[in-house]
Formats: sequence, C-alpha cells, structure tokens
Amino acid sequence: MFTSTLPALRRAPIVFGRGISTSSSFSPLSRTSFISKSTLPRSTASLLRNQLIVRGAASSVSGRPGSQTVGHAAQNIREEVGQSAADLAKSIAGGNVFQDGVEPTQQTFLGITNAVAHAVPQPYVIFGLAGGLPYLGTAGATAYLARQAGVAAQGLIPNIDPGVAITILDQALNVQVTYGAVLLSFLGAVHWGFEFAGYGGHKYYPRLLLGAAPVVFGWSTLALSPVNALIAQWLGFTGLWWADLRATGAGWTPKWYSQYRFYLSILVGTCIIGTLAATSYWGPVGGHGVISHDLNMIRAERKQHQPEREGTVPGDVEALPAPEDADKYVIVRKKEAEKNEDQQQ
Repeated sequence: MFTSTLPALRRAPIVFGRGISTSSSFSPLSRTSFISKSTLPRSTASLLRNQLIVRGAASSVSGRPGSQTVGHAAQNIREEVGQSAADLAKSIAGGNVFQDGVEPTQQTFLGITNAVAHAVPQPYVIFGLAGGLPYLGTAGATAYLARQAGVAAQGLIPNIDPGVAITILDQALNVQVTYGAVLLSFLGAVHWGFEFAGYGGHKYYPRLLLGAAPVVFGWSTLALSPVNALIAQWLGFTGLWWADLRATGAGWTPKWYSQYRFYLSILVGTCIIGTLAATSYWGPVGGHGVISHDLNMIRAERKQHQPEREGTVPGDVEALPAPEDADKYVIVRKKEAEKNEDQQQ
C-alpha cells in the first residue's frame, strides 16, 4: 500500500509537503523499515529551491509570477503608482476624504485633490493666493538684485557701486523676512480664532499654545541674518503645516484646511528656496558674502580704471558737450570771453 502511494506523493506540490526542519525528533533512519532507498525524497537543496520558487510566485494555484509580460508589468506599475498617488492625496487632506464625495472613477491624486479643493469657499482661496503675492514679488526682486549685486561686485558695471548694490539687496531680503514673520504669526492666530469660536469644541491650552508658537518663532527669526532667517522660516512653515495636518485630523479645523495649507505652504516654500538659490548663485549678501576689505579693494581697482578728478575752477565757467571721441558727456571750462580778453592784453 505504501509503495503504490509514494509516486503520487512525489508528484504532489511542495506546499502540501512537510516543511524542512532540522530539529524534528523523527529521524529519517526510522523510515527505512518500510520505505526503500529508491523512494526517499529528493535532496535538501532541490527542496529548498522548489519552496523558494513556489513562495515567490504571485499565485499559489498557478505558480506563475504576477507580471508575465512587459506590458503586464507596465500596467501593474501604473496601477501601483496611481494608488500611491491617491494615498498621498488622502494624506495631504489629513484623511478627511468622503468616499461619497469622490466618484469611483476619480479615486486618483487629481480627483481627490479636486474634490477637497472644491470644498474650500472661494473667498478663502482668493485671499490665500493674494497673501502669496508679496512673496512672489520679493522673491523676483531679490533674484534680480542679487544678480545686479554680483555683477557690480565683479566690476562689470562701472556705474553701480558694489556697496550700494549689496545694501539694496540686503534691504530686499529684510522685507521678505519681515513679511514671513508676519505671515507665520497670522497662521498661528487662525487657531486662536478656531478656539474662540469653539470649532470642534474648546481645547483651551493646547490650541492656544499651537497658535502662539508661530508668533514667537517668527519674531525670533528677525534677530538672524537674512539668509539664516529665511532658512529658519522655511522650517517654520513646514513644521506649522505638519501641525495643521494633525489638527485637521483631530477635528480642530475644517476638513479641507490641511490641504488648503499644504498648497499655500508649497507656494511660500518655493519662493524662499528661489531666493536662497538666487543669492547663493548670483550675488553676495551684505555681511554674508563680501566684507568691507573686499569692497575697498573693488573700489580701489575701479578708481584706477576711472580716476576721479577733484578741484575748483575760479571765475566764470561753462559746460559744453564733449566731443564724440571723449569718454565724458560734458566738459566744464572757463568761458571763451575771459580767454579772449587775456589774449588781447
């Protein structure tokens, strides 16, 4: 009876067989009393190889991989990427996505984002985007001034003093840093408004501390140099968005608030990174890239190429257009009448 059943057991899949164990108390030598050597199982290496093949298959029934062709693999990759993007959109929205508010065919990143965005009242969107306009303006102005200051520091523009150019650039950076501190304070004050209105219930100290922390942090960045202040504020905006995400998940804010804050933070963060990139690539920053000694050396070199003449001209003088081959526009000299009188005498 045992002899007739052994070939069938040999043909059975490995998954139905007993797992390999070196600690089993049942020794193979005890089987020799009723199983011959010709009917012993295959080698241990062959068993391990077959078990790995079966366990690595996508289907335990067919024993085939999940992607059998290149086209099938590409389709699986697109499905996985689409599902990951949809999960990312849900995470940005703080998990506050109503299944009945999103069509089954729109369970994608754009579909979920669009569904949550339509829940935001239009005036909030308009004023939120308007609040980012000063950041866009200061970032563009800073990039332009950084390039001008860098060119002036190299002596390529003779009519712009490098010290003046760096000072103007430093003032533009300070304007952006100041607005960043104000914006951080405003975003923190929003949570005080939620607390006063009792949105989601009164949370008292936790929500009041959440609203006060950005005010203190933004105010402290004003004591730093412009570049370091921008880096600190970028970290502050990122950390505040994470706090708003947690607050939205806890029901302290409207369900659309975390996604609303996410894209506004992306706008602000992009402007800050653009400003830092421009000042690092094109121009020095006052007190950061060029010291007074370097400025004096640049000015001395410029003075050698364009020496300045100082003095006084007694008597009546006149200003005449300079010749075309001159390096000046106006020539100041004594009047011709006085020269003629001198010649006659």
